[in-house]
Amino acid sequence: MNHKIENVSRRQFLKVSGIGASSFVLASSLAGYKPVWAQTSQADVELNLFVSIQSDNRVNIICHRSEMGQGIRTSIPQVVAEELCADWDLVSVVQGLANKEYGSQNTDGSRSIRNFYTILRRMGASARTMLEQAAADLWKVDVNSVYAEDSYVHHKDSKRKVSFGYIAEAAGKLSPPKAETLTYKSKKDFKLIGKPVTGIDSAEIVTGQAEFGQDVRLESMVYASIERSKVLRATVKSFDADAAKSVKGVIDTIQMPEQPLPVMFHPMNGVAVIADSTWAALQGRKALNIDWELGENAAHTSADYIAELKSRIVSKGKPIRVEGDVYADIEQATDTHSATYSVPYLSQAPMEPPAATAVFKNGICEIWACTQSPQVTQQNVAQALGIESDKVIINVTFLGGAFGRKAKPDYSIEAALLAKQLNRPVKVVWSREDDIQQGFYHAVSVLHMAAAMDTKKQITSWLQRTAFPSIMWTFTGTVDEPQMNELSLGFGDLPFAVDNLSCETHKATGHIRIGWMRSVCNIQHSFAQGSFVDELASKAGISTYKMWHQLLGENRLVDPKTDDFDYQNYGEPQDVFPVDIKRIKHALDVVIAKSGADQPTQENEGWGICVHRSFVSYCAVATKVKVVDNKVTVLEMHSSIDAGTVVNPDRVRAQQEGSMIFGLSLALLGEISTKDGAVEQSNYHDYQVLRMHQCPKIETYIIESDAPPGGVGEPGTPPVAASVANAIFHACGKRIRDLPIKNYMSV
Repeated sequence: MNHKIENVSRRQFLKVSGIGASSFVLASSLAGYKPVWAQTSQADVELNLFVSIQSDNRVNIICHRSEMGQGIRTSIPQVVAEELCADWDLVSVVQGLANKEYGSQNTDGSRSIRNFYTILRRMGASARTMLEQAAADLWKVDVNSVYAEDSYVHHKDSKRKVSFGYIAEAAGKLSPPKAETLTYKSKKDFKLIGKPVTGIDSAEIVTGQAEFGQDVRLESMVYASIERSKVLRATVKSFDADAAKSVKGVIDTIQMPEQPLPVMFHPMNGVAVIADSTWAALQGRKALNIDWELGENAAHTSADYIAELKSRIVSKGKPIRVEGDVYADIEQATDTHSATYSVPYLSQAPMEPPAATAVFKNGICEIWACTQSPQVTQQNVAQALGIESDKVIINVTFLGGAFGRKAKPDYSIEAALLAKQLNRPVKVVWSREDDIQQGFYHAVSVLHMAAAMDTKKQITSWLQRTAFPSIMWTFTGTVDEPQMNELSLGFGDLPFAVDNLSCETHKATGHIRIGWMRSVCNIQHSFAQGSFVDELASKAGISTYKMWHQLLGENRLVDPKTDDFDYQNYGEPQDVFPVDIKRIKHALDVVIAKSGADQPTQENEGWGICVHRSFVSYCAVATKVKVVDNKVTVLEMHSSIDAGTVVNPDRVRAQQEGSMIFGLSLALLGEISTKDGAVEQSNYHDYQVLRMHQCPKIETYIIESDAPPGGVGEPGTPPVAASVANAIFHACGKRIRDLPIKNYMSV
């Protein structure tokens, strides 16, 4: 089987694929969910996701999302091919370019399948219907007497069959069926959806043939490495261009445009060294000897900032969701408990640092980049160059990890600016040090929790406060408190059945670039909530599992929206994706039953658990640790996930495993600290990620569900930190409320 990646526009695709009058092209406008159409004579019309069927029976499917290891270039064709009734061995995938006609191409928010599952099935069903009609016309029989299977249309009343390729031209001349007339497969008949299909790109990736952003090579290309300001918006006072140019292989030095406010996706201030190799460019950087004007952000030291937030978080904040009277109940309660938690700045730290290659010629800029957001890249590059967005072509390579970092196109803008100035192809290469010291960071955060308990050890009040610099500060420069979309990520949507509830925020301004990271604000919110549930269980003298069930209460649908809290629900309608207590509890029940987390352990061992709803999916994690001489060893981790309808269980399982490893890295090791405005860490030696010897046995349980598809890439991360911290407490009695754990124990 030869599944080939190509980055082409629709017009180019028709040309390179040899599609002409004998082929069938199917397209759909995702943005407005327009009716499916098929017409070979409109090859010049740019549309969205489409299918073509060639005369040799090859089925080509466009993927408009970015592949970064999650398997989306397999899952999207799976859904289309299922309803098309195509032979999977005849399916190829073509990577789509940036095109606003697609709707959102941002591969983030765990929404690729969630947002496109229905339209993908519609595309496949419409194509199948037209092929069946073409076959019925060929045989002069009723269309109800034919059916498609494995890239052939069969006649029920005889042994006749005809290939998709043979009738492609005839099918392409038919009027497309109306959406309401389409029929779809029942779940019991699925051959691809819900099956562990091997990744289309696996062979290319494991043999080194896949092209990542760092792999792009163009004729006459030069390399650029940029010495950027380590303090946000520090400006260049002077630099030694001659010294840099004296390094063998260095061609030129170029000062980058001054970064404006708000910082948005603008490149940081600095000086680019242009050379004939990456090595020469890096060596030239060392000779620049830049003198910086550091500016006001040089006063930012993260340890002091966390201390400041902690001093304020214990006072009453701005309420966003209130039920009953928390303060009166706590005042008169039989017993109370409170705790404050913190999470430091964090870096996405993907294995492949950012890279982009650009060519500017005849007013057109073409870019090859490992980007999660081709449309955003297109728009921002166009703005930086002062040209129309349709003059910018974005080719999406494979991404060697991303976790949100590559949703920001600053590195592509750098390449475009330099290519225009140099009038030749330029590849901008970020080093690991660049990415960790000048990236976009997960916000530092502090949370305070308090609860009241009655004489029966029932929780009657729950108070929670959160403070962290908002991502919106990056885009406005003025926002100084968490925003509704961030508070909708596991905070204001707290699903507990308590009589008195208050969810509050405190102000926190930005000092370094804040950006999205895998599971975003759910990281800190789940850590604090899951840890506090465990603390309350210990105080009440019951198991954490029972405390979770007590707090969750009766099965019901929760609507967190209030006059002051505009709940976002990950952009999904609540009638389709409600906050469902039954599903939350079931995810917890499954992980407890499968892992044995409710069973006794050996001496110095302990289990910790947590459950969390994020990206409209439900995930529970159980972690077992051993603590001896203040050294923690994670022995095993188990997760259950209810993500609704699952397209590819193999990819879901891999995503869960990756999420748990990612979450464990953050819990044990993750910490970005700043001193005098600059990030102190620089590479994997001091911004550590999980090593193989630290990785425990991992088990994943996918819960069968007929619900619409939920998110998969991120929900496995949030419950991890609390489960680990809770396990440590149950193993040795030590309570950790400030991440990372390495600051308190050997890991």
